[in-house]
Amino acid sequence: MPDTRRADLVLLLVALVWGSSYLVAKTALDGAPVMTVLFLRYLLSAVACLPLVRLRWTREEARIGSVLGLTQAAVLVLEMYGVAHTSAANAGLLISLTLVITPLLDRGRPPARFFLAAAVCVVAVGLLTSGHGLRVPGVGDALMLAAAVVRAGHVALVGRLTAGRTVRPLQVTSVQTVVGTVLCLAPAAGGLPALAHATAGTWAELAYLALFCSVFAFLAQTWAVQRTSASRASLLMGTEPVWAAVIGIAFGGERLTPLAAAGAVLMVAGTYWGQAIERAHRTPSINRKETETCPATTPTSA
Repeated sequence: MPDTRRADLVLLLVALVWGSSYLVAKTALDGAPVMTVLFLRYLLSAVACLPLVRLRWTREEARIGSVLGLTQAAVLVLEMYGVAHTSAANAGLLISLTLVITPLLDRGRPPARFFLAAAVCVVAVGLLTSGHGLRVPGVGDALMLAAAVVRAGHVALVGRLTAGRTVRPLQVTSVQTVVGTVLCLAPAAGGLPALAHATAGTWAELAYLALFCSVFAFLAQTWAVQRTSASRASLLMGTEPVWAAVIGIAFGGERLTPLAAAGAVLMVAGTYWGQAIERAHRTPSINRKETETCPATTPTSA
């Protein structure tokens, strides 16, 4: 399977895992404050990562991981507090603006048709979340808009910092978890005593957020973005609301309205269309670059 196709599947799996994180995080917040949940998510992630890398980071991996750790922590903090202060409908609609913002930050702007595909995805998210109703924008909406901007910057930054460099995703991911743990420690300190009364279910939810939604997702995202473009990655991970709806219906007792069903169809269609546009736009430039940099010589055996 070509790297591009494999990267697509990995990014879709990341979207599925992150889609499930909404229901899991909401339940976990019943047992601990926001920053405490984030701190434990990072701490458990670091504990899982560090034995694998054995603290063997190159200077470049440490530098890239530190920068991405800052941006990733900013995204998670803004998203968590944003969801806490706004409706699910507004949160889903505003975070989907990442799809439109990312191409503006990516190297080599895609054609205008790409933005039409991204707009279809934005409309799809609006339909998916419309069952909960919209309200007047407030502080939470501003936080979700900020999260969308930072998230787009993070996705673009992953591509730019890792392109053409021999950095190992696991090492970069482990640095991100350490940075996030350090950043969240002080704000989370006040809520740590509450964990003494946390149930086994709460700890299981924290472990899932750490091992799957953080370690696996961060590692997979870094690996996949190295093999595709930030714009395409953003579209694929934009299917996250679809998975959130499916998991909410299956495990959270939510009901799929006709508008939400239409949104799911539009999301799949918009993502597929955007992939096709981005692939067609990127392939000629890649072929041209290879032609210019590779001389026409006959290969020799080793």
